[in-house]
Amino acid sequence: MSDEAIHNPHDKLFKAGFGDPATAAAFLREELPAGVASLIDWSALRPEPGTFVDSHYRHSESDLLFSAPLAGKPCLVYLLFEHQIKEEAMLALRLLRYMVRIWEAHLKKHPESRALPVILPVVLAHNAVAWKLAPNFASIIDLPPGEGGVMAPFIPDFAFRLIQLADLPWERIRGNPEVVMILRVMKAERASQLLGDDVWDEALMARLSRALLDLLMRYILEAGIDKSAFERRVLSVATPEIRTIAMTIAQQIRQEGRQEGRQEGRQEGRQEGRQDDILEALELRFGTVPEGMAATLRGIHDDNRLRTLLRAAIRAASLEDFTKAL
Repeated sequence: MSDEAIHNPHDKLFKAGFGDPATAAAFLREELPAGVASLIDWSALRPEPGTFVDSHYRHSESDLLFSAPLAGKPCLVYLLFEHQIKEEAMLALRLLRYMVRIWEAHLKKHPESRALPVILPVVLAHNAVAWKLAPNFASIIDLPPGEGGVMAPFIPDFAFRLIQLADLPWERIRGNPEVVMILRVMKAERASQLLGDDVWDEALMARLSRALLDLLMRYILEAGIDKSAFERRVLSVATPEIRTIAMTIAQQIRQEGRQEGRQEGRQEGRQEGRQDDILEALELRFGTVPEGMAATLRGIHDDNRLRTLLRAAIRAASLEDFTKAL
C-alpha cells in the first residue's frame, strides 16, 4: 500500500481502519448485496498492494484493494474513499478508469491469464449533502430518448455500491465496533456533531483498541472543534480509561502545538538574524542602505537565498553590484 495517498486525517483514519482485513470484511459484507456477499469467503480477504487513483485526485480520495475467493473464483473488491464535498458527476467514469488499471496490473502480474477476475467496486462518500448519482456507468451515457433498448448492446455498463455518509442514518451504520465508530466519527465531522452522543458511545468506545481510540481522539481534536467544549465532553465520560486517553491526547496535541510554535519562532529568529547580518555588511562597506533595498531584503525568508545574499554583500564591489544579486 503506497503511503503517497495518505495526506490528511481523513485518509489516515480510512487507511488505519479499513486497511485491516477484518474491519474491511465487517464493513463490506454488510454493504454488498446479500446474494453477492454470501458467495465471498470473507475469512480469506487479503489486502493487495498499490493505489489506482489519479495523482491529481489524491488530495480528495484514496483507495484500498482486496482479494478473496468468490464461489471458488478469484475476486477483487475495490473500495474507493471519496472525501471531497462537491458532487462528482463523472464518478462512474473515474471508477471505470481505476478498474481498468486494476485489471492491467493483474495481467502484468499474471500474463498467462485468459480471463479477468471480477471486480466489485464500492464507493464510500464522506459527504455532508447527499449526491444525486445513479450507481451505474450507463447512467452517464447521453442516449437518444426512448432508444436505450436498441443501443444497450453497444453501451458498456457496470453497477457500483455507493455508500453516502450524508444519506446514511446513524442506526444504519453497521459492522464491527471499529467500522461503526470510524463511520460515525466521519459522518459527525461533516455534520459538525463530533461532540454528540452518537460519537461518544462509551460502550462502543470500550471495545476499540487503544491505537484506534487514540487515532479517533486525535481526529476529533484536529477537526477544529472548540477545545473547551471537548474538555467538558470528556469530563462527562463515566469510563475512567476513555476519559484518561482523551485528555492525554488533548495534552499531547497542545504540547505539539507549543513545540511547533517554538520551532517557527526559532526559524523566524534565524532569518531575521541573517537579514541583520546582510544589512550590517552593506552598511559597513557602502554606508547607508536605501530604504527600498532594506525593505526588499526584509521580505526574503528563504534560508538558502539569505545565505547567498550574505556572501554577495561581502563580495560585491558596490551597492549596484549587490542589487544584481538581490
